Amino acid sequence: MLIVGVGERDHSFGSDFSQVECRGGRVHHWSVVRHDAPVTTSSTSSELLERARELSMLGECLEAVQRSSRGRVLLIGGEAGVGKTALLRRFRDDCPGARFLWGACDALFTPRPLGPFVDIAESTGGELEELVETGARPYEVAAALMRELRTRSPTVLVLEDVHGADEATLDVLRLLARRVEALPALVLASYRDDALDRGHPFRVALGELATGEATGRMKVAPLSAAAVAKLAEPLGVDAEELYRKTSGNPFFVTEALAAGADEIPHTVRDAALARAARLSPAARTLLDAVAVVPPQAELWLLESLADDAVDRLEECLSSGVLASVSGGVAFRHELARLTVEESLPPNRRLELHRKALHALEDPPGGAPDLARLAHHAEAAGDANAVLEFASAAGARAASLGSAREAAAQYARALRFADALDLDARGELLDRRAYACYVIGEFDEAIDAQQCAVECHRQLGDQRREGDSLRSLSRLLRYFGRTEKAMEVGRKALAVLERLPPGHELAMAYCNLSHLYMHLENTDETIAWGTRALDLAENLDDAEALVYALTNIGNVELLSGERNVDKLERSLELGIQAGLDEHVGRAFVSLTWWSLRGRAYATADRYFTSGLEFCTERGLDLWRFYLLAHRARSQLDRGHWDDAVAAAAPVLRDPRSSPVTRIAALSVLGLVRARRGDPDVWTPLDEAWALAKPTGELQRIEPVAAARAEAAWLEGRRDAVGDATDLALDLAVRRQSSWIVGELTYWRHRVGIDDEVAATGAEPWAAQIAGDWRRAADMWTNLDSPYEAALALADSQDEETVRRGLQELHRLGAQAAAAIVARRLRARGARGLPRGPRPSTQKNPAGLTARELDVLALVAEGLRNAVFAERLVLAEKTIDHHVSAVLRKLGVRTRGQASAEAVKLGLIGQDR
Repeated sequence: MLIVGVGERDHSFGSDFSQVECRGGRVHHWSVVRHDAPVTTSSTSSELLERARELSMLGECLEAVQRSSRGRVLLIGGEAGVGKTALLRRFRDDCPGARFLWGACDALFTPRPLGPFVDIAESTGGELEELVETGARPYEVAAALMRELRTRSPTVLVLEDVHGADEATLDVLRLLARRVEALPALVLASYRDDALDRGHPFRVALGELATGEATGRMKVAPLSAAAVAKLAEPLGVDAEELYRKTSGNPFFVTEALAAGADEIPHTVRDAALARAARLSPAARTLLDAVAVVPPQAELWLLESLADDAVDRLEECLSSGVLASVSGGVAFRHELARLTVEESLPPNRRLELHRKALHALEDPPGGAPDLARLAHHAEAAGDANAVLEFASAAGARAASLGSAREAAAQYARALRFADALDLDARGELLDRRAYACYVIGEFDEAIDAQQCAVECHRQLGDQRREGDSLRSLSRLLRYFGRTEKAMEVGRKALAVLERLPPGHELAMAYCNLSHLYMHLENTDETIAWGTRALDLAENLDDAEALVYALTNIGNVELLSGERNVDKLERSLELGIQAGLDEHVGRAFVSLTWWSLRGRAYATADRYFTSGLEFCTERGLDLWRFYLLAHRARSQLDRGHWDDAVAAAAPVLRDPRSSPVTRIAALSVLGLVRARRGDPDVWTPLDEAWALAKPTGELQRIEPVAAARAEAAWLEGRRDAVGDATDLALDLAVRRQSSWIVGELTYWRHRVGIDDEVAATGAEPWAAQIAGDWRRAADMWTNLDSPYEAALALADSQDEETVRRGLQELHRLGAQAAAAIVARRLRARGARGLPRGPRPSTQKNPAGLTARELDVLALVAEGLRNAVFAERLVLAEKTIDHHVSAVLRKLGVRTRGQASAEAVKLGLIGQDR
């Protein structure tokens, strides 16, 4: 079982304040796990206030793993100082037969890549240690870790503070979570849930992790007033006042009690400083040194920072402010470390960071930690050291797939780059631009790339200037600035064609081919792509060859030539050459064209393998494309819950590109419109605002069609023409018969008959012509039940229309069903089937208002007895409601129900 705990590390309390060590639980019996025996109750743990339920849950998880050899992931959230680490350490102490592998994310402003797995690899040695040390990619590290987890059962893998994880660490965690059921391990990941804003990388990852069948969540709550009173009683402290000021936060409570002040401190900061003030001056000097070197201070490092005070280490440890950790000492809690660090005078802080930088440059064992050196270099204000170490740390992060950390390190270096020559500055800007592009920060990428172009231009380096212009053109296109992208792309070509042909010119040809491909100009795409192919073959340039093949193969598919040979060759060559980004794009191209004509049967085999490839390698840009395409595929096939679920990660992640966001928003808005759900136009309006300025059919068409259908469903017939005018004009010019057919169909529905309707693809043309039988058959063959039902509803035969109405109800298409039912009633039909009650139409799962209440409590991790008390219902009635919720959501467990609720947007919904 994999246990993930989020939160700062709060170590054991000192011996002089042992009564506070009992925080977090009642006296209880606990299970001891032996490697060769099942989990059994055998001993009594020391007292841990109000944590019996959590410990029991952990024990049940571990027992289930040991019994079935099927792993699980548990995500453990709570506010800073709530005692997540204390809980995990007690669990470890109570399970002496299980192997624990323990790693924590760094408290550095920019964490080192794979930080917790560096810790774990040091304890396991072998293949895992070798891969981590040599800079292996996350998917390679994950594979080695999984092999390690299979060597001994049961193993508990603890990852602390994952809210501070780098991208590579999150990638490894995602891969572990997807395969954990095949491992005899429990993965526990802890995180601070009070430190996650909407765009936080771990919040995004959390939404994905929580959807796994083998993933559960635990919320660690603060102490109750009764527990605080129990702690306060031996010291004669006013328990009510202590609880009021601390809100039951265990760390705050213990700091306040340990401070020994006459009055209870008002803040955690006051309490931590009061406790530190009780130390001798020499011990406080040592404490200051430990505070500036997160995540811990090695003993050899302390000798460099505060040699005269090292003999006061025992005082710091016995006071409970510091704790022994593997290889050194650390603050018992990150909040305490931050408090002490922030209290240091600026000159003292600067002095300590300079000493730390000097010492860490030449550690007694192993290679220097680049991320740690960059951190101290910036704090010391040493520009040369920042440029050296931040640049190197950025390059290492990029090589490991931690693009977000790479971008941050390059930004750190650029803040100190005033004295840097143009050549070095231009290279740093190019790297920063690419890292920002990979993580979807297009504004920052464009700014950096523009500055890089200017550096190369001033230097007179035309080759690098041209290549940076080509890169800038690509960024502008992804951001939707199509005309500017074409202008810059041609400038790149003009610069590079003055030089001897090389890789940069081949890529510039590829870029123009790419731009024309997205304008769906087949002739220009092939012309520029062919130039690129010819030059790539002369240069033996694998990247340009793969890039050009992808462009040409893509546009040929879009133009109606159903042959995937070029794209499959591009895919194969890209894999052979290790061109991960181009492989991801090839997978996207092998699914994109299928949206036109709904040829999903051919594209299906690429969805799974493409998502697997992109997820393993952290290629989120392309993963989002595949998810958006899958969402549209599920929508068209009538699997609307699955469509919303596929769109959710794209919409949840602020790094998603405009193209994928438009597609996902269109799917979400259309599902809401068809179901008769509220808030149809918020996603559709956002999608239109992103799409309209670009002039690209791939961006404009899906939202235009969705807005037209939504307007028709609402009876706003006049709005359909405005919604489709621009897209139809583009589709006619691009000779895209499928899109012409779709748009003219919705216009025909409201009485707008276009001369171009005859050029539209079947089966749209059949419906416009009134041949409902042929249209229904064709839609059925294309696995498009919604359109088939609408075609049946166009019949003049009442029984056929009733069949269409019944199918619309089955799909949950209440808006269209209401329109068809009104037509039937106008013809005198009676006894029509009714859809769900209005109270169950307000959410995608068809839950009643009471079931939504129950689901919200399920998501909080509460049990049925608590439900019954809060909702004033019998516990048996609650059992029935929970069963109904699980059935309607199509899940088996409460954890899956909670994840599904988040995915479908049911939690927090206005009922």
